Amino acid sequence: MAETSDTIAGMTFEDALRALEDVVRKLEGGEVPLDESITLYERGEALRKHCQARLDAAQARIEKIVAGPDGQPSGTVPLDPDRGA
Repeated sequence: MAETSDTIAGMTFEDALRALEDVVRKLEGGEVPLDESITLYERGEALRKHCQARLDAAQARIEKIVAGPDGQPSGTVPLDPDRGA
């Protein structure tokens, strides 16, 4: 499963979401043997966690937008100020 985790970690949010949707379709179809269903479920859970982490990171970046006195964004604050990016 380590190879799968590495593969998932390198996926974009959109790719991971498509892969998760594919897993769900296969599981809902009911045509997959039990052992394969368990493997698919594990992959689906890893994909779900990856997608959630990407969404959480995006939310954190959005929350770092600094608003000016007129309420309009006036810039951004680095997500990790120590790294400067």
